[in-house]
Amino acid sequence: MSELGRVLLVEDDPRDIELTMTALAEYNLANEVVVARDGQKALDYLYCRGEFGARSNGNPAVMLLDLKLPKVDGLEVLQQIKSDQGLKLIPVVVLTSSREEKDMIRSYNLGVNAYVVKPVDFHEFVNAIKELGIFWAVINEPPPGSMKRAL
Repeated sequence: MSELGRVLLVEDDPRDIELTMTALAEYNLANEVVVARDGQKALDYLYCRGEFGARSNGNPAVMLLDLKLPKVDGLEVLQQIKSDQGLKLIPVVVLTSSREEKDMIRSYNLGVNAYVVKPVDFHEFVNAIKELGIFWAVINEPPPGSMKRAL
């Protein structure tokens, strides 16, 4: 029986959310995908605050993080996660439309595990999510404390 981790998708674009969810479901790459539509909701989820106060324990096996987010931007979310002893081991993949070198450099300086520019083409986008999902949810061994559930 395969165990797949929980994915935290931090994305505000409804189309990108739908494409990501479709790709992960089509290839059975996650048991649970939690969607946070802004940086504040992502932090609330990770710190079990607000609407996520009663969520089950455990960190996500991977976080897919957009940079251009309302309320709290992705770089600030990344900075808070990587500076927190209880969260810094969560693998974070920046999944963004930004090709700006300064965003990429800052992301890596803050400790991001991977930086992926979202493909514009539908099929390329789905394929990129499939490949990310296969690596982070199946191949990669998540850090201790990550939420995993059997299929």
